[in-house]
Amino acid sequence: MVPDTKIHVRHPDQHLLAALRAKVDGKTKPLGALGLLETLAIKIGVVQQSLQPALHRPVILVFAGDHGVVAEGVSPFPQEVTYQMVLNFLAGGAAINVFARQHGIALRVVDAGVACDLADQPGLIAAKVGAGTANFLHQPAMTAAQCADAIRNGRELAVAEVAAGSNVLGFGEMGIGNTSSAAAIMSVLCQLDPADCVGRGTGLDDVGVRRKAAVIAQALEKHGRYPADPLRTLTTFGG
Repeated sequence: MVPDTKIHVRHPDQHLLAALRAKVDGKTKPLGALGLLETLAIKIGVVQQSLQPALHRPVILVFAGDHGVVAEGVSPFPQEVTYQMVLNFLAGGAAINVFARQHGIALRVVDAGVACDLADQPGLIAAKVGAGTANFLHQPAMTAAQCADAIRNGRELAVAEVAAGSNVLGFGEMGIGNTSSAAAIMSVLCQLDPADCVGRGTGLDDVGVRRKAAVIAQALEKHGRYPADPLRTLTTFGG
């Protein structure tokens, strides 16, 4: 079963909006000179319900996992690239590492389901729920228990960062085949044709894009669409 701990997200009170705008406009600069940065600052103030918003201990959690649907040729890269990219994250050589260093953001790398043993890698958080997902063209990507475990693991990691003082969390993922999973989920939840959801991913040509859309369409035909049941959709096509 899915973890029963619920987090209620409330719409923030907008009463500070005018005061925050006045404070930003009162800075020594032309009105609107900082563009989207001003909009972001005001949004953060509303979220934190404060005229003096502050960001503490920002963290990005990158979850890595493999996707069984890669066996259908939906990616120009082999599954082993997931493992190689995890090593690159741990070595500090990926784009997200550079971004995090430039902005003083801590980076956590999580093995959520890479299809090989990474447990002893220094700096890696072990939270594997399986050695990759199953091929969703033929069977659900996960069992209900695996999906629940993955959600629970993610929640526990996020709660731990907040408990340690962070009030800014960013999330990322790595896994060859990930855009096929995302496109299938998007197709179901948004009730769109798979062809309108797929893209080139890491560099598919036109033939590859058509194949990717066809694989997803076949999978949807096999499993059905349940847009009102997101957890079923996630279990069937997610990772």
